[in-house]
Amino acid sequence: QVQLRESGGGLLQAGGSLRLSCVASGRTLSRYAVAWFRQAPGKEREFVAAIGQSDGTTHYADSVKGRFTISRDNANIAVYLQMNSLKPEDTAVYYCAAGQRPSLWGTPSAQENEYDYWGQGTQVTVSS
Repeated sequence: QVQLRESGGGLLQAGGSLRLSCVASGRTLSRYAVAWFRQAPGKEREFVAAIGQSDGTTHYADSVKGRFTISRDNANIAVYLQMNSLKPEDTAVYYCAAGQRPSLWGTPSAQENEYDYWGQGTQVTVSS
Protein backbone atom coordinates (compact mmCIF):
# COMPACT_ATOMS: atom_id res chain seq x y z
CA GLN A 1 0.00 0.00 0.00
CA VAL A 2 1.29 3.44 -0.94
CA GLN A 3 1.35 5.89 1.95
CA LEU A 4 1.57 9.56 1.05
CA ARG A 5 2.59 12.45 3.28
CA GLU A 6 2.06 16.15 2.61
CA SER A 7 3.99 18.98 4.21
CA GLY A 8 4.58 22.70 3.81
CA GLY A 9 1.24 24.16 4.80
CA GLY A 10 0.95 27.21 7.01
CA LEU A 11 -0.54 30.64 7.61
CA LEU A 12 0.39 33.69 5.54
CA GLN A 13 -0.92 36.94 4.09
CA ALA A 14 -2.50 37.38 0.69
CA GLY A 15 0.07 37.77 -2.05
CA GLY A 16 2.55 35.46 -0.38
CA SER A 17 3.93 32.10 -1.49
CA LEU A 18 4.15 28.55 -0.16
CA ARG A 19 5.54 25.30 -1.50
CA LEU A 20 3.79 22.07 -0.60
CA SER A 21 5.50 18.69 -0.95
CA CYS A 22 4.22 15.14 -1.35
CA VAL A 23 6.37 12.10 -0.55
CA ALA A 24 5.58 8.36 -0.71
CA SER A 25 7.00 6.19 2.07
CA GLY A 26 9.56 3.67 0.89
CA ARG A 27 9.40 4.43 -2.83
CA THR A 28 9.72 7.06 -5.51
CA LEU A 29 6.79 8.59 -7.37
CA SER A 30 8.23 8.01 -10.83
CA ARG A 31 5.60 5.46 -11.86
CA TYR A 32 2.62 7.41 -10.54
CA ALA A 33 0.50 10.25 -11.73
CA VAL A 34 0.25 12.72 -8.85
CA ALA A 35 -2.42 15.33 -8.20
CA TRP A 36 -3.31 17.97 -5.66
CA PHE A 37 -6.87 18.50 -4.46
CA ARG A 38 -8.19 20.90 -1.83
CA GLN A 39 -11.24 21.22 0.37
CA ALA A 40 -12.47 24.36 2.11
CA PRO A 41 -14.99 24.28 4.99
CA GLY A 42 -18.50 23.68 3.70
CA LYS A 43 -17.33 22.98 0.16
CA GLU A 44 -16.74 19.90 -1.97
CA ARG A 45 -13.24 18.72 -2.62
CA GLU A 46 -11.91 20.26 -5.82
CA PHE A 47 -9.11 19.58 -8.25
CA VAL A 48 -6.06 21.85 -8.19
CA ALA A 49 -3.27 20.40 -10.34
CA ALA A 50 -1.83 17.13 -11.64
CA ILE A 51 1.33 15.80 -13.29
CA GLY A 52 1.53 12.70 -15.49
CA GLN A 53 3.43 9.54 -14.64
CA SER A 54 5.19 9.10 -17.98
CA ASP A 55 5.57 12.27 -20.04
CA GLY A 56 5.21 14.79 -17.22
CA THR A 57 2.19 16.49 -18.74
CA THR A 58 0.59 18.97 -16.34
CA HIS A 59 -3.03 20.02 -15.85
CA TYR A 60 -4.35 22.92 -13.76
CA ALA A 61 -7.68 24.15 -12.53
CA ASP A 62 -8.64 27.48 -14.07
CA SER A 63 -8.70 29.10 -10.64
CA VAL A 64 -4.97 28.49 -10.08
CA LYS A 65 -3.51 28.52 -13.59
CA GLY A 66 -0.70 31.05 -13.83
CA ARG A 67 -0.24 31.15 -10.05
CA PHE A 68 0.47 27.52 -9.08
CA THR A 69 3.06 25.13 -10.53
CA ILE A 70 3.25 21.36 -10.02
CA SER A 71 6.63 19.67 -10.49
CA ARG A 72 8.82 16.69 -9.61
CA ASP A 73 12.30 16.76 -8.13
CA ASN A 74 15.17 15.23 -10.13
CA ALA A 75 15.03 11.87 -8.32
CA ASN A 76 11.22 11.67 -8.17
CA ILE A 77 11.37 11.58 -4.38
CA ALA A 78 8.82 14.36 -4.08
CA VAL A 79 6.15 16.18 -6.02
CA TYR A 80 5.74 19.86 -5.26
CA LEU A 81 3.02 22.43 -5.54
CA GLN A 82 4.49 25.93 -5.72
CA MET A 83 1.77 28.44 -4.84
CA ASN A 84 2.34 32.12 -5.63
CA SER A 85 0.10 35.18 -5.33
CA LEU A 86 -2.05 33.42 -2.78
CA LYS A 87 -5.57 34.65 -2.14
CA PRO A 88 -7.91 34.17 0.84
CA GLU A 89 -10.05 31.91 -1.33
CA ASP A 90 -7.09 29.52 -1.57
CA THR A 91 -7.59 28.69 2.11
CA ALA A 92 -8.25 24.94 2.37
CA VAL A 93 -6.85 21.59 3.38
CA TYR A 94 -4.63 20.44 0.52
CA TYR A 95 -4.40 16.73 -0.30
CA CYS A 96 -1.87 14.81 -2.35
CA ALA A 97 -3.17 11.88 -4.43
CA ALA A 98 -1.41 9.29 -6.59
CA GLY A 99 -2.40 6.57 -9.02
CA GLN A 100 -1.26 4.41 -11.91
CA ARG A 101 -4.46 3.33 -13.61
CA PRO A 102 -4.39 3.20 -17.43
CA SER A 103 -6.54 6.33 -17.50
CA LEU A 104 -3.62 8.20 -15.90
CA TRP A 105 -0.91 6.99 -18.29
CA GLY A 106 -1.02 10.08 -20.46
CA THR A 107 -2.79 13.30 -19.66
CA PRO A 108 -3.43 13.42 -15.89
CA SER A 109 -7.03 13.36 -14.75
CA ALA A 110 -8.95 15.86 -12.65
CA GLN A 111 -11.30 13.13 -11.39
CA GLU A 112 -10.57 12.18 -7.80
CA ASN A 113 -12.01 8.68 -8.14
CA GLU A 114 -9.20 7.78 -10.54
CA TYR A 115 -6.57 8.21 -7.79
CA ASP A 116 -6.16 5.30 -5.38
CA TYR A 117 -3.78 6.68 -2.75
CA TRP A 118 -4.27 9.78 -0.62
CA GLY A 119 -2.44 11.68 2.07
CA GLN A 120 -4.09 13.12 5.17
CA GLY A 121 -3.80 16.73 4.08
CA THR A 122 -2.00 19.90 5.09
CA GLN A 123 -3.71 23.15 6.07
CA VAL A 124 -3.14 26.34 4.09
CA THR A 125 -4.63 29.54 5.51
CA VAL A 126 -4.37 32.86 3.67
CA SER A 127 -5.39 36.06 5.46
CA SER A 128 -6.48 39.30 3.81
